Amino acid sequence: MTTPGQVVVDRVSQRFTVSASPYRTLKDVVVARGRREAREVWALRDVSLRAEPGEALALVGRNGSGKTTLLKLLSGIFSPTAGRVAVGGRIGSLLELGAGFHPDFTGRENVYLNGSIHGLSRARVTELLDEIVAFAELERAIDLPVRTYSSGMYMRLGFSVAAHIEADVLLLDEVFAVGDEDFQRKCFGKINEFKQRGGTILFVSHDAHAVERLCDRAVLLRQGEVAFDGSAREAIAAYRRLLASDASPDELAAGLREWGSGEARITSATLRDLGGSERVQFAAGEALRLDLAISVREAVTAPRVLVELRDDDGAVLGAISADTGALGWRDGTGERRVRLELPRLPLADGRFHFRCSLVDEHDGHLLSALEDAVPFFVFSGGRASGAVLLDGEWSLQEIDSAAPIEG
Repeated sequence: MTTPGQVVVDRVSQRFTVSASPYRTLKDVVVARGRREAREVWALRDVSLRAEPGEALALVGRNGSGKTTLLKLLSGIFSPTAGRVAVGGRIGSLLELGAGFHPDFTGRENVYLNGSIHGLSRARVTELLDEIVAFAELERAIDLPVRTYSSGMYMRLGFSVAAHIEADVLLLDEVFAVGDEDFQRKCFGKINEFKQRGGTILFVSHDAHAVERLCDRAVLLRQGEVAFDGSAREAIAAYRRLLASDASPDELAAGLREWGSGEARITSATLRDLGGSERVQFAAGEALRLDLAISVREAVTAPRVLVELRDDDGAVLGAISADTGALGWRDGTGERRVRLELPRLPLADGRFHFRCSLVDEHDGHLLSALEDAVPFFVFSGGRASGAVLLDGEWSLQEIDSAAPIEG
């Protein structure tokens, strides 16, 4: 018997049967009978964990490691193949953007629909409605069909409903991957408020900063099994080491910002003008300085530092690297600072960012990578357009109209 807010996962395994090509019609079933092979996929194997009321537990791991499957088991979407799952009290969940929303219903109607799904009476939803709408910042759009909403509006409304249903356990899957910074701060505040009231949180995210900010404990899943269960900081370090062999992990799309084996780690990146003032906006062609703070926890051979300039879509516009040994890197642990100065920014207009990496000079091993390390904006002032700055000298030559044209 579980108490409200308690979560118990006891030796849980989950198997799925996957067909190479799905059946789409009754004819497909008849024609392919006995000919189509299916294979078994074990999403989880013998997973055990426990969360107590008031605890915030993160689930981290690579795509396909079983994190979302575990949340769906806890929410009751399906039952485990083996083992036992028990959750005490009412569950609030936000597993997918707009999950449980009917696209043709208005935002207001979907609030009532979601409230009833979670066991709230219509009268109670009416009491909470104004607060839900205000938190989601959707006063002007609440009576429009949700199919007209952006992904950010979907997320805001879905999170607001989940956060107001008076649950004992809150299940969150990548809810901060969409939404602006102001709304993310509101979400963190609401979650902390829920946690202080004694609610239990299970949080799936690739954002290490969000995990460390919200959770004291984390479970690292690897190929459906528990690889680590302990402090959030140690779990994140183990997760980054898993990703160290990938230059561009698939998890970037889900909000991953940092990875690598971690012997030396880029802890921060700051943009400044040449006068030393911190900046995020620059004029086309202006000079800038990039300062990288590096923490070395294990003695490593002087690594190569790589800086990539990328546009808002992630396309590489240029890259530059340097051997830190030639810059004076000394063996031993401690803090380092690497500086790159660009005397003339070759950009005209738009939003850009730097990706920064530390790589072992001898075997190419990735020590640290910081995606979207420091975003910044460039304004042309009307002199140029596009991403690349084309800045040259113009001239005009008068030609005598009577002069013969040479062929």
